[in-house]
This record gives sequence, C-alpha cells and structure tokens, in this order.
Amino acid sequence: MSVRKNLRASAQSDALCLEEFLPYRFSVLTNRISRHLAKAYEKQFGITIPEWRVIANLARFAPMTASDVVDKSSMDKVKVSRAISKLLKSGLIERDTDEQDKRRGQLRLSKAGKDVFEEIAPVALGWEADLLAPLPPEERRTLDEILNKIERVLDDAGA
Repeated sequence: MSVRKNLRASAQSDALCLEEFLPYRFSVLTNRISRHLAKAYEKQFGITIPEWRVIANLARFAPMTASDVVDKSSMDKVKVSRAISKLLKSGLIERDTDEQDKRRGQLRLSKAGKDVFEEIAPVALGWEADLLAPLPPEERRTLDEILNKIERVLDDAGA
C-alpha cells in the first residue's frame, strides 16, 4: 500500500493529533536542531542556516550547480539562490561558467569557504555527538536504520 493510501486510511480512522503526527514532529525537531546549531556558527561566522547547507553540500559534492544544491538539500530555490548570492559576495564560494551551457554556473568553495567549513564542521559534529550522547550505540544504529527505511519509502514514492 502506498504512503498516501496508508495516510488516508489512518486519517479516516483516527483523529489527527498534530504533536504525534510524524511529519510535524520531524519538522519541529529539524527546525529546533537547526536553530540551536546555527547559534554556534551564526555568531562566529555570520552564516545563516541556508548558507551553511550550501557550504556543507559544496564541501562534499562540488562542483555543483544551484539546481544540484536545491536537489541535494531539499531547500527552496529562493533560499538557495539568496544563500549563493551572499556567499559569492562574501567570497566563500566561487562560480565557474559551464563551457557547455553558459547559463549554468558550477559552484565550489573558495579557499576562504574551505577554511570556514573546516572550522564549522567539527563544531557541528561535536554538537551532533552531544545530541546523541544519551543514546547507546545500539539505539544510534537503530535510529539510523529507521531513518534509512523512511528515506527509502519516500524515494520509492518519488517524494
């Protein structure tokens, strides 16, 4: 049964309790995590959440187009565009014109962008370690397996 059919059947039999609704819980949790972590790098580097996500994606997957960043990050095109503009102006990323298609720019971190990433990444990883510290290793593995299964369901649904 598809995700959509399961949701419809469930919604018909149970009243929606928003604070128990998984998509809502994920959204709230993600926003809380992002805001809390962002405090660590916004003060020191003046980087917003979307800018950090662009930097982190470029650190891992560059060169990328703006569309690639949108796809990888699942962020809104407008947020990605604004983040890229600010990062280009601040010199943290660079854009090379695609020789095949002059309208497409290939983005990558500049030396300064790599330096910022190298400073922020350990802060982010330390923060993640602190967040997961109450979970024993077996529960961490289980959490990872559950998230992977949910991602596969969404991949199969084309979401």
